[in-house]
Amino acid sequence: MIKEYLNDLLNLFFPRECFACTGPLMRHESVLCTGCLYSLPKTNFHLMPDNPVMGQFYGKVNFSAAASMYYFSKGGKVQHLVHSFKYMGYKNIGLYIGRLYGEDLAASPYFSGITDIIPIPLHPSKLRKRGYNQAEYFARGLAGPLQANVRTDVLVKKLSTETQTHKTRFSRWENVKDIFDLGEYSSIAGKHVLLVDDVITTGSTLEAAGHVLFRIPGIKISVASLACALH
Repeated sequence: MIKEYLNDLLNLFFPRECFACTGPLMRHESVLCTGCLYSLPKTNFHLMPDNPVMGQFYGKVNFSAAASMYYFSKGGKVQHLVHSFKYMGYKNIGLYIGRLYGEDLAASPYFSGITDIIPIPLHPSKLRKRGYNQAEYFARGLAGPLQANVRTDVLVKKLSTETQTHKTRFSRWENVKDIFDLGEYSSIAGKHVLLVDDVITTGSTLEAAGHVLFRIPGIKISVASLACALH
């Protein structure tokens, strides 16, 4: 009772905000208000074997399944959510959204049998600057519902790249095609792994990572992201 009173008092002077709409969070809410939890634009691509995210990779890399939780639009609530997660240090957003999406993926026949989750890595210089890899925190959230291991030692980013934000599809591919290498992979040979990133735009980064991971004997790879900004 005293703890709840102190929390209410603290919230009065330092109100907690929804990371999507910036509205106040109620005592029982975390990260998203109830309104945003049920109204953010979910894609439901995890229920569709042939969806726009999967279409980004046709003829390029043979992923088994691909999906994103939310549609990303410039200036929208999902962009605000992603920006807070990626640049403002709110790692709990990735854990929270990851758990939600992990429950969806666990119920999807297209994402069954996943044993390991591989987040797209940051180059060590960028990791030092940012302090954390947002894709890894999203992966950690997914791991619980999927009963999978998070593996940060399998994929290595060997080159630092420029931001992808304003590049064309070809420029994005040129920027990332040779940036990844394999680390310790013997234990995931023949397994179904989930490759994850925060936002999918052209899919160039995941495509480049996929080509490297497919060097592993017998591997099956699916893809998931927090959001997708499709053009």
